[in-house]
Amino acid sequence: MAKKLWGGRFKKKVNKEFFRFQKSISYDYKLANYDILHSRIHIVALKNAKILTPGDAKKMDTALKQILKGIRNKTFKPNLASEDIHTDVQNRVEKKCGKLALKLQTFRSRNDQIVFCEKGYCDDESGNIADLLGEVISSLEFLAVKYKGFHFVGYTHTQRAEKIAFMSYIAAFESMFTRDKERLLEFRKKLTLYIGSGAFKGSSLIKNYDRAIKEFLKKTFEKALSGKIKAVENPPDNVSDRDFIIEFLSILSIVQMHLSRLAEDFILFSTNEFNYMELPEDFCTGSSLMPHKKNPDFMELIRGYTGRIYGNLASILTTMKGLPLTYNRDMQLDKEPLFSSVEIIKDELAVLADFIKGIRLNRNAIVESLKDESLYATALAEYLVKKKIPFGTAHEIVGKLIRYSEDNKCKIRQMGNETLKRFSHCLNKKVVDQIFE
Repeated sequence: MAKKLWGGRFKKKVNKEFFRFQKSISYDYKLANYDILHSRIHIVALKNAKILTPGDAKKMDTALKQILKGIRNKTFKPNLASEDIHTDVQNRVEKKCGKLALKLQTFRSRNDQIVFCEKGYCDDESGNIADLLGEVISSLEFLAVKYKGFHFVGYTHTQRAEKIAFMSYIAAFESMFTRDKERLLEFRKKLTLYIGSGAFKGSSLIKNYDRAIKEFLKKTFEKALSGKIKAVENPPDNVSDRDFIIEFLSILSIVQMHLSRLAEDFILFSTNEFNYMELPEDFCTGSSLMPHKKNPDFMELIRGYTGRIYGNLASILTTMKGLPLTYNRDMQLDKEPLFSSVEIIKDELAVLADFIKGIRLNRNAIVESLKDESLYATALAEYLVKKKIPFGTAHEIVGKLIRYSEDNKCKIRQMGNETLKRFSHCLNKKVVDQIFE
């Protein structure tokens, strides 16, 4: 069992099974770089408060930068015997700096570190996901341009409705993902990483933090964080706040809903019953029994993961609903749902961008479906309205015409002028041919 950040008041050793149950290092190691950022700013505040000498501050900062280098080049491996990533980083600094490292936790608490790290993670990942959405939007634009000028069958209630430009159909998904991207960028824009909350009532260093943040950012390459990291304004609220995770997961749930809707359409339209599109073979799988199968597994997995994404949001909402102020250990359980949703969404989007470019339309099947005369009923009614016929009347005229066509098994295109004029004096074969073109 690794050294802990607490324990002086306890006579008994912590139960081994309980320690295993309550530790979080197996997943919160993903926050290591943000914990180091918090510590490096904290060291500057300790130096300015004369708790650390400039030499001691430099020594500890060098140790933290060495640990950070390992994280960035992916050689860092968390010590799974540690309680959490904050303890792990502390112990690593102690190995490099000796007893000097015991000053690192002066006037601060993990409660403050945790929320700082989680906000840093959400800040970075919201930007990463926005970038991935941009790639998906570009792929949709590629597909739309590839079939520019081609028409498609539009549906309402899963029933054929009207002919639509394929570009317009694809643009609907582009609009969904564009709104998602805008939500993420707005979320990131307003996210603030506060420091100085202590356990919950603030730190003795709180007056030093604004200066420490400016000094730190001036000497590092973290200038993009300027204005995003601030000295805390309301410590009790800061350590107990998880609204930002709930908001982030709410946005990701909307993203996932849009992904699932796209998946459902593409699954449906690639079936033999529709046969409008062919999904790229290298993103599909076969059957262990049926040799002919080409299954849309990627689309189905996206649809299936929607339950997981929604569940992650519901999990944190449920955890937070009855917590008294301020920090409670229940809040440790916010990390796995957060990490899970982010990783699922990123994986889906990374694959989807390439998947979309490989879609091919079955032009023959679509052209055949576009011969369905009911697809042009609304356009026919709109033509009559332009001829000064009230829409309600036009609606009834076209409805009767469609019903006549069905009852008599006669295509409207095949009707002569005499038959068409029974329904309206404005109708004739030339008009029908133009509208049904």
